[in-house]
Amino acid sequence: MEIDTTKRPTILERTGDRIASLVEKAHLSEQTILIILAFVVGLSTGFVALFFRFLIHFFYDLFFGKGELVFSQLTTNWHIFIPLIPALGGLLVGPIVSFFSSEAKGHGVPEVMLAVATKGGIIRPRVAVAKSVASSICIGSGGSAGREGPIVQIGSAVGSTIGQYFRMSDQRIKVLVGCGAAGGISAVFNAPIAGVFFALEIILGDFAIHTFGPVVLSSVIASVVTHAFLGNYPAFSVPHYELLSVAELPMYLVLGGLCGLFSVLYITTLYRAEDFFEDKVKIPGYLKPALGGLLLGIIGVFFPQVFKDGYEFIKQALYSEMALWLMSVLIFLKILATSLTLGSGNSGGIFAPSLFIGSMAGGSFGKLMHWLFPAVTASSGAYALVGMGAVVAGATHAPITAMVIIFEMTGDYRIILPLMLACAFSALLARRLKPESIYTLKLVRRGITLRGGRDIEVLSSIYVKEVMNRHYQTIPQHMTLGAIWRLMEDSREECFPVTDENGRFLGMISLQDLRTIITREGMDNLIIARDIANSEITSLSPYESLAGASHKFGLRDTVALPVIDENVPHRLVGIVTRRDLIKAYDKRLIQKATGIER
Repeated sequence: MEIDTTKRPTILERTGDRIASLVEKAHLSEQTILIILAFVVGLSTGFVALFFRFLIHFFYDLFFGKGELVFSQLTTNWHIFIPLIPALGGLLVGPIVSFFSSEAKGHGVPEVMLAVATKGGIIRPRVAVAKSVASSICIGSGGSAGREGPIVQIGSAVGSTIGQYFRMSDQRIKVLVGCGAAGGISAVFNAPIAGVFFALEIILGDFAIHTFGPVVLSSVIASVVTHAFLGNYPAFSVPHYELLSVAELPMYLVLGGLCGLFSVLYITTLYRAEDFFEDKVKIPGYLKPALGGLLLGIIGVFFPQVFKDGYEFIKQALYSEMALWLMSVLIFLKILATSLTLGSGNSGGIFAPSLFIGSMAGGSFGKLMHWLFPAVTASSGAYALVGMGAVVAGATHAPITAMVIIFEMTGDYRIILPLMLACAFSALLARRLKPESIYTLKLVRRGITLRGGRDIEVLSSIYVKEVMNRHYQTIPQHMTLGAIWRLMEDSREECFPVTDENGRFLGMISLQDLRTIITREGMDNLIIARDIANSEITSLSPYESLAGASHKFGLRDTVALPVIDENVPHRLVGIVTRRDLIKAYDKRLIQKATGIER
Protein backbone atom coordinates (compact mmCIF):
# COMPACT_ATOMS: atom_id res chain seq x y z
CA MET A 1 0.00 0.00 0.00
CA GLU A 2 1.42 3.38 -1.02
CA ILE A 3 1.83 5.88 1.76
CA ASP A 4 0.84 9.47 1.13
CA THR A 5 3.73 11.53 2.38
CA THR A 6 2.11 14.84 1.50
CA LYS A 7 2.14 17.03 4.56
CA ARG A 8 -1.35 17.96 5.67
CA PRO A 9 -1.75 21.61 6.66
CA THR A 10 -2.06 22.28 10.35
CA ILE A 11 -4.88 24.31 11.86
CA LEU A 12 -2.58 27.31 12.14
CA GLU A 13 -1.51 27.00 8.53
CA ARG A 14 -5.12 26.80 7.38
CA THR A 15 -5.94 29.80 9.56
CA GLY A 16 -3.00 31.68 8.09
CA ASP A 17 -4.24 30.90 4.57
CA ARG A 18 -7.70 32.26 5.44
CA ILE A 19 -6.23 35.42 6.92
CA ALA A 20 -3.97 35.93 3.92
CA SER A 21 -6.96 35.50 1.61
CA LEU A 22 -9.01 37.95 3.69
CA VAL A 23 -6.23 40.53 3.64
CA GLU A 24 -5.85 40.17 -0.11
CA LYS A 25 -9.58 40.51 -0.80
CA ALA A 26 -10.10 43.41 1.58
CA HIS A 27 -6.90 45.19 0.43
CA LEU A 28 -5.76 45.65 4.03
CA SER A 29 -2.18 46.49 4.94
CA GLU A 30 -0.28 44.59 7.64
CA GLN A 31 -0.40 47.64 9.89
CA THR A 32 -4.19 47.81 9.49
CA ILE A 33 -4.50 44.15 10.49
CA LEU A 34 -2.29 44.87 13.52
CA ILE A 35 -4.56 47.77 14.52
CA ILE A 36 -7.65 45.55 14.22
CA LEU A 37 -6.03 42.86 16.36
CA ALA A 38 -4.95 45.50 18.91
CA PHE A 39 -8.62 46.48 19.16
CA VAL A 40 -9.54 42.81 19.73
CA VAL A 41 -6.81 42.45 22.38
CA GLY A 42 -8.00 45.58 24.21
CA LEU A 43 -11.61 44.41 24.13
CA SER A 44 -10.69 40.90 25.31
CA THR A 45 -8.38 42.16 28.06
CA GLY A 46 -11.06 44.55 29.33
CA PHE A 47 -13.55 41.72 29.82
CA VAL A 48 -10.87 39.41 31.26
CA ALA A 49 -9.96 42.14 33.78
CA LEU A 50 -13.60 42.42 34.83
CA PHE A 51 -13.74 38.66 35.33
CA PHE A 52 -10.48 38.76 37.29
CA ARG A 53 -11.90 41.41 39.64
CA PHE A 54 -15.00 39.26 40.10
CA LEU A 55 -12.84 36.23 40.97
CA ILE A 56 -10.93 38.20 43.61
CA HIS A 57 -14.16 39.38 45.26
CA PHE A 58 -15.62 35.87 45.03
CA PHE A 59 -12.66 34.24 46.76
CA TYR A 60 -12.41 37.02 49.35
CA ASP A 61 -16.05 36.49 50.29
CA LEU A 62 -15.47 32.73 50.31
CA PHE A 63 -12.35 32.79 52.49
CA PHE A 64 -13.09 35.66 54.86
CA GLY A 65 -16.88 35.98 54.72
CA LYS A 66 -17.73 32.28 54.88
CA GLY A 67 -14.53 31.48 56.78
CA GLU A 68 -15.36 33.95 59.55
CA LEU A 69 -18.84 32.43 59.80
CA VAL A 70 -17.44 28.91 60.15
CA PHE A 71 -14.76 29.86 62.68
CA SER A 72 -17.20 31.89 64.78
CA GLN A 73 -19.29 28.74 65.20
CA LEU A 74 -16.30 26.98 66.73
CA THR A 75 -15.24 29.61 69.25
CA THR A 76 -15.93 33.19 70.22
CA ASN A 77 -12.24 33.97 69.85
CA TRP A 78 -12.28 33.01 66.17
CA HIS A 79 -9.40 35.38 65.32
CA ILE A 80 -6.90 32.69 66.32
CA PHE A 81 -7.90 30.81 63.16
CA ILE A 82 -7.08 33.74 60.83
CA PRO A 83 -3.61 32.36 59.88
CA LEU A 84 -5.34 29.30 58.43
CA ILE A 85 -7.11 31.41 55.78
CA PRO A 86 -4.04 32.54 53.77
CA ALA A 87 -2.46 29.14 54.48
CA LEU A 88 -5.45 27.44 52.84
CA GLY A 89 -5.16 29.84 49.92
CA GLY A 90 -1.50 28.92 49.52
CA LEU A 91 -2.41 25.24 49.71
CA LEU A 92 -4.63 25.73 46.65
CA VAL A 93 -2.19 27.96 44.76
CA GLY A 94 0.80 25.65 45.22
CA PRO A 95 -0.37 22.80 42.96
CA ILE A 96 -1.50 25.26 40.25
CA VAL A 97 1.93 26.88 39.90
CA SER A 98 3.84 23.63 40.48
CA PHE A 99 1.98 21.27 38.14
CA PHE A 100 -0.10 23.33 35.73
CA SER A 101 1.81 26.53 34.89
CA SER A 102 5.09 27.49 36.53
CA GLU A 103 4.89 30.93 34.87
CA ALA A 104 2.02 31.80 37.22
CA LYS A 105 4.40 31.79 40.20
CA GLY A 106 5.38 35.18 41.64
CA HIS A 107 4.48 38.57 40.24
CA GLY A 108 4.43 37.67 36.55
CA VAL A 109 5.90 40.73 34.86
CA PRO A 110 9.46 39.29 34.54
CA GLU A 111 8.01 36.28 32.70
CA VAL A 112 6.35 38.61 30.19
CA MET A 113 9.59 40.57 29.73
CA LEU A 114 11.43 37.29 29.19
CA ALA A 115 8.89 36.13 26.59
CA VAL A 116 9.27 39.40 24.68
CA ALA A 117 13.07 39.38 24.82
CA THR A 118 13.85 35.73 24.14
CA LYS A 119 10.75 33.90 22.89
CA GLY A 120 9.37 36.21 20.23
CA GLY A 121 6.47 37.13 22.52
CA ILE A 122 5.23 33.52 22.72
CA ILE A 123 3.26 32.89 25.93
CA ARG A 124 1.32 29.70 26.52
CA PRO A 125 -2.47 30.26 26.55
CA ARG A 126 -2.79 28.25 29.76
CA VAL A 127 -0.83 30.98 31.57
CA ALA A 128 -3.85 33.30 31.42
CA VAL A 129 -6.09 30.69 33.04
CA ALA A 130 -3.57 29.64 35.70
CA LYS A 131 -2.63 33.21 36.61
CA SER A 132 -6.26 34.30 36.87
CA VAL A 133 -7.19 31.48 39.25
CA ALA A 134 -3.96 31.39 41.29
CA SER A 135 -3.72 35.15 41.83
CA SER A 136 -7.41 35.59 42.66
CA ILE A 137 -7.14 32.79 45.25
CA CYS A 138 -3.96 34.31 46.72
CA ILE A 139 -5.33 37.87 46.94
CA GLY A 140 -8.81 36.69 47.96
CA SER A 141 -7.37 34.65 50.82
CA GLY A 142 -5.52 37.69 52.13
CA GLY A 143 -2.18 37.31 50.36
CA SER A 144 -0.15 40.52 50.47
CA ALA A 145 -0.06 41.09 46.72
CA GLY A 146 -1.67 43.22 44.06
CA ARG A 147 -3.60 42.87 40.82
CA GLU A 148 -1.08 44.63 38.55
CA GLY A 149 1.38 41.81 37.90
CA PRO A 150 -1.31 39.19 37.30
CA ILE A 151 -3.40 41.32 34.93
CA VAL A 152 -0.29 42.31 32.97
CA GLN A 153 0.61 38.65 32.53
CA ILE A 154 -3.00 37.67 31.78
CA GLY A 155 -3.45 40.48 29.23
CA SER A 156 -0.08 39.70 27.66
CA ALA A 157 -1.03 36.03 27.35
CA VAL A 158 -4.28 37.08 25.65
CA GLY A 159 -2.36 39.28 23.19
CA SER A 160 0.20 36.55 22.51
CA THR A 161 -2.49 33.91 21.97
CA ILE A 162 -4.35 36.11 19.48
CA GLY A 163 -1.11 36.86 17.64
CA GLN A 164 -0.19 33.17 17.50
CA TYR A 165 -3.67 32.18 16.27
CA PHE A 166 -3.44 34.60 13.37
CA ARG A 167 0.17 33.60 12.68
CA MET A 168 1.63 37.08 13.08
CA SER A 169 5.38 37.62 12.91
CA ASP A 170 7.44 37.64 16.11
CA GLN A 171 7.70 41.43 16.01
CA ARG A 172 3.93 41.86 15.75
CA ILE A 173 3.23 39.27 18.44
CA LYS A 174 5.47 41.30 20.74
CA VAL A 175 3.41 44.40 19.95
CA LEU A 176 0.21 42.50 20.77
CA VAL A 177 1.79 41.35 24.05
CA GLY A 178 2.41 45.02 24.82
CA CYS A 179 -1.20 45.76 23.88
CA GLY A 180 -2.39 43.17 26.39
CA ALA A 181 -0.14 44.54 29.13
CA ALA A 182 -1.33 48.12 28.50
CA GLY A 183 -4.95 47.02 28.41
CA GLY A 184 -4.56 45.16 31.70
CA ILE A 185 -3.10 48.15 33.57
CA SER A 186 -5.70 50.44 32.00
CA ALA A 187 -8.61 48.18 32.98
CA VAL A 188 -7.56 47.38 36.54
CA PHE A 189 -6.36 50.83 37.62
CA ASN A 190 -8.52 53.03 35.37
CA ALA A 191 -5.29 54.46 33.96
CA PRO A 192 -5.11 54.21 30.13
CA ILE A 193 -2.16 56.58 29.71
CA ALA A 194 -0.16 54.81 32.43
CA GLY A 195 -0.99 51.49 30.77
CA VAL A 196 0.63 52.73 27.57
CA PHE A 197 3.77 53.93 29.35
CA PHE A 198 4.02 50.72 31.38
CA ALA A 199 3.90 48.60 28.23
CA LEU A 200 6.38 50.75 26.31
CA GLU A 201 8.79 51.58 29.16
CA ILE A 202 8.88 48.24 30.99
CA ILE A 203 7.55 45.43 28.78
CA LEU A 204 8.66 46.36 25.25
CA GLY A 205 11.38 48.96 25.80
CA ASP A 206 10.26 50.49 22.50
CA PHE A 207 8.60 53.88 21.84
CA ALA A 208 8.53 53.55 18.03
CA ILE A 209 5.43 54.92 16.30
CA HIS A 210 4.47 51.53 14.81
CA THR A 211 4.36 50.18 18.37
CA PHE A 212 2.81 53.24 19.98
CA GLY A 213 -0.41 53.31 17.93
CA PRO A 214 -1.67 49.76 18.60
CA VAL A 215 -0.72 49.92 22.29
CA VAL A 216 -2.62 53.20 22.76
CA LEU A 217 -5.70 51.81 21.01
CA SER A 218 -5.70 48.63 23.11
CA SER A 219 -5.30 50.59 26.35
CA VAL A 220 -8.17 52.93 25.47
CA ILE A 221 -10.53 50.11 24.47
CA ALA A 222 -9.82 48.15 27.68
CA SER A 223 -10.52 51.30 29.70
CA VAL A 224 -13.79 51.90 27.83
CA VAL A 225 -14.93 48.35 28.65
CA THR A 226 -14.36 48.77 32.39
CA HIS A 227 -15.88 52.26 32.37
CA ALA A 228 -19.03 50.82 30.81
CA PHE A 229 -19.47 48.36 33.69
CA LEU A 230 -17.81 50.06 36.67
CA GLY A 231 -18.10 53.74 35.88
CA ASN A 232 -15.40 56.36 35.39
CA TYR A 233 -13.97 56.71 38.89
CA PRO A 234 -10.34 57.13 39.98
CA ALA A 235 -8.83 54.28 41.99
CA PHE A 236 -8.32 56.66 44.93
CA SER A 237 -10.35 59.71 45.88
CA VAL A 238 -8.05 62.29 47.41
CA PRO A 239 -8.77 65.49 49.34
CA HIS A 240 -7.58 68.89 48.16
CA TYR A 241 -3.78 69.06 48.02
CA GLU A 242 -1.47 71.77 46.79
CA LEU A 243 2.12 72.91 47.08
CA LEU A 244 1.85 75.49 49.87
CA SER A 245 5.37 76.85 49.53
CA VAL A 246 8.47 76.44 47.41
CA ALA A 247 10.20 75.61 50.71
CA GLU A 248 8.40 72.26 50.57
CA LEU A 249 10.31 71.10 47.49
CA PRO A 250 13.50 70.16 49.41
CA MET A 251 11.31 68.13 51.78
CA TYR A 252 9.83 66.23 48.84
CA LEU A 253 13.35 65.66 47.57
CA VAL A 254 14.29 64.12 50.93
CA LEU A 255 11.11 62.02 50.77
CA GLY A 256 12.19 60.79 47.32
CA GLY A 257 15.52 59.70 48.78
CA LEU A 258 13.85 57.87 51.67
CA CYS A 259 11.47 56.13 49.29
CA GLY A 260 14.43 55.12 47.15
CA LEU A 261 15.96 53.47 50.22
CA PHE A 262 12.69 51.73 51.08
CA SER A 263 12.47 50.52 47.48
CA VAL A 264 15.90 48.92 47.74
CA LEU A 265 14.93 47.34 51.09
CA TYR A 266 11.73 46.03 49.48
CA ILE A 267 13.59 44.47 46.53
CA THR A 268 16.28 42.96 48.75
CA THR A 269 13.85 41.50 51.28
CA LEU A 270 11.62 40.01 48.58
CA TYR A 271 14.47 38.09 46.93
CA ARG A 272 16.03 37.12 50.27
CA ALA A 273 12.67 35.55 51.15
CA GLU A 274 12.62 33.76 47.80
CA ASP A 275 16.11 32.37 48.50
CA PHE A 276 15.06 31.32 51.98
CA PHE A 277 12.06 29.33 50.77
CA GLU A 278 14.04 27.89 47.88
CA ASP A 279 17.15 26.81 49.81
CA LYS A 280 16.24 26.49 53.49
CA VAL A 281 12.66 25.21 53.53
CA LYS A 282 12.90 21.47 52.87
CA ILE A 283 9.31 20.68 51.96
CA PRO A 284 7.70 19.99 48.55
CA GLY A 285 7.41 23.09 46.39
CA TYR A 286 3.63 22.90 46.17
CA LEU A 287 3.40 23.23 49.99
CA LYS A 288 5.64 26.28 50.34
CA PRO A 289 2.92 28.85 49.44
CA ALA A 290 0.85 27.43 52.31
CA LEU A 291 3.73 27.99 54.74
CA GLY A 292 4.18 31.54 53.46
CA GLY A 293 0.47 32.13 53.90
CA LEU A 294 0.57 30.77 57.44
CA LEU A 295 3.42 33.14 58.42
CA LEU A 296 1.59 36.03 56.78
CA GLY A 297 -1.56 35.11 58.73
CA ILE A 298 0.30 35.28 62.03
CA ILE A 299 1.31 38.88 61.25
CA GLY A 300 -2.25 39.58 60.11
CA VAL A 301 -3.71 38.56 63.48
CA PHE A 302 -2.07 41.62 65.04
CA PHE A 303 -1.90 43.90 61.98
CA PRO A 304 -4.72 43.03 59.56
CA GLN A 305 -3.69 46.01 57.41
CA VAL A 306 -1.08 43.80 55.69
CA PHE A 307 -3.70 41.56 54.08
CA LYS A 308 -4.56 41.91 50.36
CA ASP A 309 -3.67 45.12 48.53
CA GLY A 310 -4.54 47.33 51.50
CA TYR A 311 -6.31 49.97 49.41
CA GLU A 312 -8.69 50.94 52.24
CA PHE A 313 -5.70 51.73 54.48
CA ILE A 314 -3.95 53.66 51.71
CA LYS A 315 -7.05 55.88 51.61
CA GLN A 316 -6.73 56.45 55.36
CA ALA A 317 -3.14 57.57 54.88
CA LEU A 318 -4.20 59.91 52.04
CA TYR A 319 -6.78 61.51 54.34
CA SER A 320 -4.26 61.77 57.23
CA GLU A 321 -6.37 59.44 59.38
CA MET A 322 -3.62 57.09 60.61
CA ALA A 323 -1.27 57.48 63.56
CA LEU A 324 2.40 58.16 62.93
CA TRP A 325 3.57 55.07 64.84
CA LEU A 326 1.20 52.76 62.97
CA MET A 327 2.23 54.02 59.53
CA SER A 328 5.90 53.72 60.46
CA VAL A 329 5.46 50.11 61.59
CA LEU A 330 3.37 49.17 58.55
CA ILE A 331 6.18 50.18 56.16
CA PHE A 332 8.31 47.28 57.35
CA LEU A 333 5.47 44.85 58.05
CA LYS A 334 4.11 45.26 54.50
CA ILE A 335 7.57 44.62 53.06
CA LEU A 336 7.83 41.47 55.18
CA ALA A 337 4.26 40.36 54.41
CA THR A 338 4.71 40.75 50.64
CA SER A 339 8.06 38.98 50.76
CA LEU A 340 6.53 36.02 52.62
CA THR A 341 3.62 35.87 50.17
CA LEU A 342 5.53 36.05 46.90
CA GLY A 343 8.84 34.61 48.11
CA SER A 344 7.11 31.40 49.12
CA GLY A 345 5.75 30.91 45.58
CA ASN A 346 2.31 32.47 45.79
CA SER A 347 0.90 34.39 42.82
CA GLY A 348 0.28 38.13 42.80
CA GLY A 349 1.69 41.54 41.89
CA ILE A 350 4.16 43.87 43.58
CA PHE A 351 2.59 47.14 42.47
CA ALA A 352 -0.17 47.49 45.08
CA PRO A 353 2.24 46.65 47.94
CA SER A 354 4.57 49.34 46.52
CA LEU A 355 1.71 51.85 46.71
CA PHE A 356 0.98 50.76 50.28
CA ILE A 357 4.61 51.04 51.39
CA GLY A 358 4.93 54.43 49.69
CA SER A 359 1.76 55.81 51.25
CA MET A 360 2.90 54.77 54.74
CA ALA A 361 6.41 56.13 54.20
CA GLY A 362 5.11 59.40 52.78
CA GLY A 363 2.40 59.71 55.42
CA SER A 364 4.90 59.18 58.25
CA PHE A 365 7.34 61.69 56.79
CA GLY A 366 4.54 64.18 56.13
CA LYS A 367 3.25 64.03 59.71
CA LEU A 368 6.74 64.68 60.99
CA MET A 369 7.33 67.61 58.60
CA HIS A 370 3.92 69.11 59.35
CA TRP A 371 4.64 68.90 63.08
CA LEU A 372 8.01 70.64 62.60
CA PHE A 373 6.95 73.21 59.97
CA PRO A 374 3.16 73.60 60.12
CA ALA A 375 3.09 76.97 58.36
CA VAL A 376 4.80 75.91 55.11
CA THR A 377 3.81 72.25 54.69
CA ALA A 378 0.72 70.54 53.37
CA SER A 379 -1.07 67.83 55.32
CA SER A 380 0.57 64.40 55.59
CA GLY A 381 -1.81 63.07 52.93
CA ALA A 382 0.01 65.04 50.23
CA TYR A 383 3.27 63.38 51.20
CA ALA A 384 1.55 59.98 51.28
CA LEU A 385 0.40 60.53 47.69
CA VAL A 386 3.89 61.49 46.53
CA GLY A 387 5.43 58.61 48.49
CA MET A 388 3.22 56.14 46.60
CA GLY A 389 4.71 57.21 43.28
CA ALA A 390 8.25 57.46 44.63
CA VAL A 391 8.35 53.85 45.92
CA VAL A 392 6.87 52.56 42.66
CA ALA A 393 9.50 54.54 40.72
CA GLY A 394 12.33 53.22 42.90
CA ALA A 395 11.19 49.61 42.81
CA THR A 396 10.46 49.43 39.08
CA HIS A 397 13.10 51.94 37.86
CA ALA A 398 10.29 53.43 35.75
CA PRO A 399 9.70 57.00 37.01
CA ILE A 400 7.57 58.06 34.02
CA THR A 401 5.13 55.20 34.53
CA ALA A 402 5.04 55.91 38.28
CA MET A 403 4.28 59.61 37.82
CA VAL A 404 1.58 59.03 35.22
CA ILE A 405 -0.13 56.19 37.06
CA ILE A 406 -0.36 58.13 40.34
CA PHE A 407 -1.78 61.09 38.46
CA GLU A 408 -4.38 58.93 36.71
CA MET A 409 -5.26 56.83 39.77
CA THR A 410 -6.03 59.98 41.75
CA GLY A 411 -7.13 62.37 39.00
CA ASP A 412 -5.27 65.17 40.82
CA TYR A 413 -2.81 67.40 38.95
CA ARG A 414 -2.04 69.80 41.79
CA ILE A 415 0.72 67.70 43.31
CA ILE A 416 2.53 66.94 40.02
CA LEU A 417 5.70 69.01 40.65
CA PRO A 418 6.60 67.35 43.98
CA LEU A 419 5.60 64.00 42.47
CA MET A 420 7.98 64.43 39.53
CA LEU A 421 10.82 65.51 41.80
CA ALA A 422 10.40 62.66 44.30
CA CYS A 423 9.89 59.96 41.64
CA ALA A 424 12.95 61.02 39.65
CA PHE A 425 15.22 61.17 42.70
CA SER A 426 13.89 57.89 44.12
CA ALA A 427 14.52 56.08 40.82
CA LEU A 428 18.03 57.57 40.50
CA LEU A 429 19.01 56.60 44.04
CA ALA A 430 17.49 53.13 43.82
CA ARG A 431 19.21 52.44 40.51
CA ARG A 432 22.50 53.63 42.00
CA LEU A 433 22.17 51.31 45.00
CA LYS A 434 20.45 48.44 43.15
CA PRO A 435 21.22 48.44 39.40
CA GLU A 436 18.41 45.98 38.68
CA SER A 437 14.72 46.70 39.27
CA ILE A 438 12.30 44.45 41.13
CA TYR A 439 11.35 43.04 37.71
CA THR A 440 14.74 42.61 36.04
CA LEU A 441 16.52 41.24 39.13
CA LYS A 442 14.46 38.06 38.88
CA LEU A 443 15.81 37.54 35.36
CA VAL A 444 19.38 38.49 36.23
CA ARG A 445 19.34 35.77 38.88
CA ARG A 446 18.61 33.35 36.05
CA GLY A 447 21.52 34.69 34.00
CA ILE A 448 19.39 36.93 31.77
CA THR A 449 20.14 40.66 31.56
CA LEU A 450 17.63 42.69 29.58
CA ARG A 451 18.25 46.09 28.05
CA GLY A 452 15.83 47.65 25.59
CA GLY A 453 13.88 44.41 25.32
CA ARG A 454 16.88 42.18 24.50
CA ASP A 455 18.99 39.76 26.52
CA ILE A 456 22.36 41.47 26.93
CA GLU A 457 24.00 38.18 27.96
CA VAL A 458 23.14 36.71 24.56
CA LEU A 459 24.42 39.79 22.72
CA SER A 460 27.59 39.79 24.85
CA SER A 461 28.44 36.28 23.64
CA ILE A 462 28.51 37.34 19.97
CA TYR A 463 31.31 39.44 18.46
CA VAL A 464 31.10 41.94 15.65
CA LYS A 465 33.57 39.96 13.53
CA GLU A 466 31.11 37.03 13.49
CA VAL A 467 28.28 38.99 11.89
CA MET A 468 29.89 41.84 9.93
CA ASN A 469 29.53 41.96 6.18
CA ARG A 470 32.96 41.87 4.52
CA HIS A 471 31.55 42.23 1.00
CA TYR A 472 30.11 45.71 0.79
CA GLN A 473 29.69 48.46 -1.78
CA THR A 474 31.82 51.57 -1.17
CA ILE A 475 31.45 55.05 -2.63
CA PRO A 476 34.62 56.80 -3.93
CA GLN A 477 35.13 60.20 -2.37
CA HIS A 478 34.87 62.02 -5.73
CA MET A 479 31.60 60.40 -6.89
CA THR A 480 29.06 63.06 -7.85
CA LEU A 481 25.64 63.47 -6.28
CA GLY A 482 23.85 62.20 -9.38
CA ALA A 483 25.99 59.06 -9.52
CA ILE A 484 25.43 58.42 -5.80
CA TRP A 485 21.67 58.72 -6.31
CA ARG A 486 21.71 56.24 -9.21
CA LEU A 487 23.80 53.82 -7.12
CA MET A 488 21.34 53.97 -4.25
CA GLU A 489 18.37 53.58 -6.59
CA ASP A 490 19.81 50.29 -7.86
CA SER A 491 20.81 48.98 -4.42
CA ARG A 492 18.83 47.40 -1.62
CA GLU A 493 21.16 48.92 0.98
CA GLU A 494 20.40 52.16 2.82
CA CYS A 495 23.88 53.16 3.99
CA PHE A 496 27.28 53.21 2.22
CA PRO A 497 30.85 53.87 3.40
CA VAL A 498 32.88 56.55 1.63
CA THR A 499 36.58 55.82 1.01
CA ASP A 500 39.55 57.60 -0.60
CA GLU A 501 41.95 56.22 -3.26
CA ASN A 502 43.87 54.27 -0.60
CA GLY A 503 40.75 52.66 0.86
CA ARG A 504 40.79 54.86 3.98
CA PHE A 505 37.38 55.25 5.59
CA LEU A 506 36.09 58.84 5.40
CA GLY A 507 32.49 58.56 6.55
CA MET A 508 29.03 57.19 5.75
CA ILE A 509 26.24 58.32 3.44
CA SER A 510 22.71 57.14 4.11
CA LEU A 511 19.60 57.40 2.00
CA GLN A 512 18.21 59.88 4.51
CA ASP A 513 21.34 62.05 4.18
CA LEU A 514 20.88 62.03 0.41
CA ARG A 515 17.21 63.01 0.64
CA THR A 516 18.13 65.96 2.87
CA ILE A 517 20.84 67.21 0.47
CA ILE A 518 18.68 66.85 -2.65
CA THR A 519 15.77 68.62 -0.98
CA ARG A 520 17.99 71.52 0.03
CA GLU A 521 20.43 71.76 -2.88
CA GLY A 522 18.77 69.90 -5.76
CA MET A 523 20.69 67.45 -7.99
CA ASP A 524 23.89 69.52 -7.97
CA ASN A 525 26.69 67.47 -9.55
CA LEU A 526 29.28 69.85 -8.14
CA ILE A 527 28.65 68.15 -4.81
CA ILE A 528 30.75 65.03 -4.33
CA ALA A 529 30.66 62.17 -1.83
CA ARG A 530 33.33 63.63 0.44
CA ASP A 531 31.25 66.81 0.87
CA ILE A 532 28.25 65.00 2.33
CA ALA A 533 29.81 61.97 4.06
CA ASN A 534 29.14 61.85 7.80
CA SER A 535 32.61 61.61 9.32
CA GLU A 536 31.36 61.85 12.92
CA ILE A 537 29.69 58.46 12.83
CA THR A 538 30.54 55.97 15.60
CA SER A 539 32.58 52.97 14.51
CA LEU A 540 32.81 49.40 15.78
CA SER A 541 35.74 47.12 16.47
CA PRO A 542 35.77 43.53 15.12
CA TYR A 543 36.35 42.26 18.67
CA GLU A 544 33.53 44.28 20.22
CA SER A 545 30.45 42.40 21.45
CA LEU A 546 27.03 42.96 19.93
CA ALA A 547 25.92 44.28 23.33
CA GLY A 548 28.21 47.28 22.80
CA ALA A 549 27.17 47.52 19.16
CA SER A 550 23.49 47.56 20.17
CA HIS A 551 24.18 50.45 22.53
CA LYS A 552 25.92 52.42 19.77
CA PHE A 553 23.08 51.77 17.35
CA GLY A 554 20.71 53.18 19.94
CA LEU A 555 22.84 56.28 20.49
CA ARG A 556 23.27 57.07 16.79
CA ASP A 557 19.85 55.85 15.56
CA THR A 558 21.41 54.62 12.32
CA VAL A 559 20.80 51.55 10.16
CA ALA A 560 24.49 50.61 9.73
CA LEU A 561 27.83 51.16 11.42
CA PRO A 562 31.36 50.75 9.99
CA VAL A 563 33.83 48.24 11.45
CA ILE A 564 37.36 49.68 11.67
CA ASP A 565 40.57 47.69 12.13
CA GLU A 566 41.94 48.24 15.65
CA ASN A 567 45.55 48.11 14.47
CA VAL A 568 45.30 50.20 11.29
CA PRO A 569 43.56 53.58 11.71
CA HIS A 570 40.75 54.31 9.22
CA ARG A 571 41.02 50.87 7.63
CA LEU A 572 37.49 49.66 6.92
CA VAL A 573 37.07 45.90 7.36
CA GLY A 574 33.30 45.48 7.37
CA ILE A 575 29.79 46.82 7.86
CA VAL A 576 27.21 45.80 10.47
CA THR A 577 23.53 46.66 10.02
CA ARG A 578 20.69 46.56 12.54
CA ARG A 579 19.31 43.68 10.48
CA ASP A 580 22.57 41.74 10.97
CA LEU A 581 22.43 42.33 14.73
CA ILE A 582 18.81 41.20 15.09
CA LYS A 583 19.37 38.14 12.88
CA ALA A 584 22.40 37.05 14.92
CA TYR A 585 20.50 37.61 18.16
CA ASP A 586 17.52 35.54 17.02
CA LYS A 587 19.77 32.70 15.81
CA ARG A 588 21.61 32.57 19.13
CA LEU A 589 18.31 32.52 21.03
CA ILE A 590 17.24 29.46 19.02
CA GLN A 591 20.59 27.79 19.70
CA LYS A 592 20.22 28.57 23.41
CA ALA A 593 16.65 27.25 23.55
CA THR A 594 17.39 24.02 21.67
CA GLY A 595 20.83 23.33 23.14
CA ILE A 596 22.43 23.33 19.66
CA GLU A 597 26.04 24.40 19.78
CA ARG A 598 27.50 26.80 17.31
